[in-house]
Amino acid sequence: MKHPVFNIHLFYNIIVCNLLILNLSGIVLAKDTDRPNILFCIADDASYPHMGAYGCTWVKTPGFDRIASEGLLFTRCYTPNAKCAPSRACILTGRNSWQLEEACNHWCFFPTKFKTYAEVLTESGYHVGKTGKGWAPGIAKDNKGKPRQMTGKPFDKLHKQPPTKAISKNDYAGNFAAFLEDQPADQPFCFWYGSTEPHRGYEYGSGIEKGGKSIEQIDKVPPFWPDNPVTRTDMLDYAFEIEHFDNHLNQMLDLLEEKGQLDNTLVVVTADNGMPFPRVKGQEYEYSNHLPLAIMWPAGIKKPGRKIEDFVSFIDFAPTFLDVANVDGTKLGMQPITGTSLLPIFKSEKSGQVVPDRDFVLIGKERHDIGRPNDEGYPIRGIVRGDFLYLKNFMPDRWPAGNPETGYLNCDGSPTKSDLLGLRTQPDLAYYWEISFGKRPAEEFYNIRQDPYCLTNLAESETYQKQMDQLRTEMTNRLTEQQDPRILGKGEVFDQYPYANAGERGFYERYMGGEKIKAGWVNPSDFEPAPLD
Repeated sequence: MKHPVFNIHLFYNIIVCNLLILNLSGIVLAKDTDRPNILFCIADDASYPHMGAYGCTWVKTPGFDRIASEGLLFTRCYTPNAKCAPSRACILTGRNSWQLEEACNHWCFFPTKFKTYAEVLTESGYHVGKTGKGWAPGIAKDNKGKPRQMTGKPFDKLHKQPPTKAISKNDYAGNFAAFLEDQPADQPFCFWYGSTEPHRGYEYGSGIEKGGKSIEQIDKVPPFWPDNPVTRTDMLDYAFEIEHFDNHLNQMLDLLEEKGQLDNTLVVVTADNGMPFPRVKGQEYEYSNHLPLAIMWPAGIKKPGRKIEDFVSFIDFAPTFLDVANVDGTKLGMQPITGTSLLPIFKSEKSGQVVPDRDFVLIGKERHDIGRPNDEGYPIRGIVRGDFLYLKNFMPDRWPAGNPETGYLNCDGSPTKSDLLGLRTQPDLAYYWEISFGKRPAEEFYNIRQDPYCLTNLAESETYQKQMDQLRTEMTNRLTEQQDPRILGKGEVFDQYPYANAGERGFYERYMGGEKIKAGWVNPSDFEPAPLD
């Protein structure tokens, strides 16, 4: 019997061809053990100042603070769009929300054409999973009508008794441990930890009763709310839920350390948008879009402990993850990415401003929650450069937080909101209602270094006209380059995209027509008895 002859040349050619195929497809040629793990941690509704590393004393966040001290603390991180679904869409695609068609809106049908970094890393040899809230709320299906795993395979089976009834039962850290147990030995991992804290609702008084806090600990109440026990108690409940998020983060870090995986894990911690209070979440002010960010990667970040003042946008996360994984997303079906990798900052040893051209961010919104006639949104575009924020309100005749007669639906129900609504008819205190819920001018301009609460609109000041004109022009030019339909005169398309939740679609007309339709994220008392215009 003759044995087959081994053809070394044929074998070599096969190997070369396979390597070329892998290379052309965007899949990495480096060993999987060389590629870092990725742990992305995102709180649900937490503003920039409210982490211990930023000097906040009434919120205790040892997990976040550890990442900042052993990694990098960023002081100028912004989401392009301060609402859950569009903010997360920017993270996942590396594109600004106005470049994402329906996904610019909250509660949308996510277009199949926009592939996520998690889907690409799954195809590129990563073990990818998530626990808690991924991309949401909305509907995301593939071309065959099957639900997409936008942030990876779900790991949500393990539950734990939460400290309050308002906090999720999800044992985030336990589910992360289950994910790691499922990890093949030869694969790096990419995990999305999406807590549902500090999203509303809260158990009123839990920060005091269960967190051991006192209202005197709060050094300053933002001046767009009245400084009273109701507001302070609400803020402490919010703080208590941030601490729950951070507690699970800390457990995840300890677990990685125990398993010897922390050194080569890129850990990114942030929040999707600002705190769920009036004039913050769902708007486009400093407290709305400016978010916490700390990044740790012992094996990949030089000179840890630095404070970084470069502007960072959420669209920079996807290209960073693909960069460290050595994956070309476009070769695997992602749409062109607008953001830029943070790797040069990791490789630098500088503090302060590291990359000179990271000196601005673009922000904006379309439809968030419903509650206006015809499910219309409140379109805004803006730019932050240096110490200044410029905002263009395209439809100043609309109510920015939603129509009063339908509950101001783009502002979550809360003790603080209820308190503010009760001040509308009190002449001495109506100011608080006006700045949170009243109509706004077509243009706003703020010095956010001197006025981080965005209370003094400089748009009419002759002193600042030149600076405002420059920012308006720059914003318009950059958005034109990005083919923003709103800037190109086609902005009505965002209002025409259907609201994906059919049970709430057409809310205004249905509610005003007498239908008993609920909006579970606000209180029944939030609805004004009649229109205010």
